[in-house]
Amino acid sequence: MKKKTASQKHPLSDQNPPTVAELARIVADLRIGFAEESVRHEREVAVLIEQIRLLKSLLYGRSSEKNRPVDPNSLQGFLPFEVDEPPVAPVIPAVTETLPVKAHSRGKPGRRPLPENLPRIEILHDLPEAEKICACGTALARIGEEVTERLDIVPAKVQVIRHVRLKYACRGCEGVESLDGAVKLAPLPPQIIPQGIVTAGLLAHVAIAKFADAIPLYRQEQQFRRLGLEISRGTLAGWLILVAAVCLRLRELLQLEILTGPVINMDETRIQVLREPGRANTSTSHMWVCRGGPPEKPGILFRYFPSRAGKVAEEILKNYRGYLQTDGYIGYEAIGTREGIRHLGCWAHVRRKFMDVLKGDLETTKTGVAHEVIDSIGKLYAIEAKSRQQNLSAIELVTLRKHESKPILDTLKELLDRRSLTTPPKCLLGKAIFYALNQWPLLIVFLESADLRLDNNLAENAIRPFAVGRKNWLFSGSPRGAEASATFFSLIETAKANALEPFAYLKFLFSEIPSAKSDAELKALLPQYADRNRILSQ
Repeated sequence: MKKKTASQKHPLSDQNPPTVAELARIVADLRIGFAEESVRHEREVAVLIEQIRLLKSLLYGRSSEKNRPVDPNSLQGFLPFEVDEPPVAPVIPAVTETLPVKAHSRGKPGRRPLPENLPRIEILHDLPEAEKICACGTALARIGEEVTERLDIVPAKVQVIRHVRLKYACRGCEGVESLDGAVKLAPLPPQIIPQGIVTAGLLAHVAIAKFADAIPLYRQEQQFRRLGLEISRGTLAGWLILVAAVCLRLRELLQLEILTGPVINMDETRIQVLREPGRANTSTSHMWVCRGGPPEKPGILFRYFPSRAGKVAEEILKNYRGYLQTDGYIGYEAIGTREGIRHLGCWAHVRRKFMDVLKGDLETTKTGVAHEVIDSIGKLYAIEAKSRQQNLSAIELVTLRKHESKPILDTLKELLDRRSLTTPPKCLLGKAIFYALNQWPLLIVFLESADLRLDNNLAENAIRPFAVGRKNWLFSGSPRGAEASATFFSLIETAKANALEPFAYLKFLFSEIPSAKSDAELKALLPQYADRNRILSQ
């Protein structure tokens, strides 16, 4: 052990006694240090408490982001372990006046009529002949009828389509003088899987069950078994992959169609894919979604990529010129600054950040910066709703935003700038303010054009069916399966966006695509341009 030198003597040693002033300075420094440390600890504890409350709200609270006031005397919306003290019973004011009470009605609430396009089977109920004679002896006359409709369902029915092809031969020359051979046979109509037993209707049923109704293939296998059919999930998966390969060019044409529109909404979500080359089965890949094209004929594109890097967006949007709306993910920054692209942000994500502040703070009164920001965003949405109700033209909408939305934005920006100077950056409010200010140049772009919206919800709504299905089928078995999923989701969601019933559209598509030989014929099969009358007649 080293001995201390003279220069290393303790400041309070007897050989070098401190003065009273030095001792006072040391004590003052310690007090300042303790105070600073205490403030830092308090801030850290406050941040951790916010995070705990937010996590509790995400796990156990309501998922709705509606900003409803909370009664401080009520336990509704709180967890038992979030209450530090027993709740105080609410004070019920004395009744000082008579309140009007709505009269009780015995009438039944209105019932929606059954759709007119459903087939009807009439069952006639008549009186026995003996009851059609009045007590006076006169025959009763029919004066009308009373109709009661009840909804019935016929379970799935499996049938076999037998294609019978007649053969013809010449008994004279036995085909010697014919260039077509001795026997002539009527050709089969082209099939999407030529050598298989599956029809367009069965393929559409399997695809819709998995990609629209989120029923995994192993459950469909069980359903078919109950119907007396042994069709393995491997066979079902093989059918879907083959059909997706046939529709791949159609998906490429859909992507080109999306790139022609004035606005593209883009988002991405995770997907687990097994047997990816050079990657572990636990690796996370991503499904990217674009919604765009002509506003009256929108298209929705799904693309599978192992990466979430920004270069994926650049690959999907190559040669695109127009507006690009996304969330605040950093991967979109590079493509957003490319020449010809005008990037805009999403107010729904900003609002979500401030809603997290309310969930973390559990505020019970409509005060504070978070409430002010949320109320301001609500006013922006109210202006958009008013424009839709009034059916404003593009010029009128831009003018309305200039006169009513822009003043709200200016006031909101001033509030955020002012509070950013005094709000700790690590707390939920600080993070929300930083996110809003960082995205601000993109958040105000919607003022420029009537084609633009406040949020990126169009892309989020398009990706939601995929996220719901992922909870059931969990992963894709291979990259080919992920690509097939992207193709089917693209076609189904585009059909829904164009008000087409997905099963009817896929059955029509699978029947017609084997005969399509050119890109023009394939483009005519896209949901935006498909013949609706032929789809309905399937």
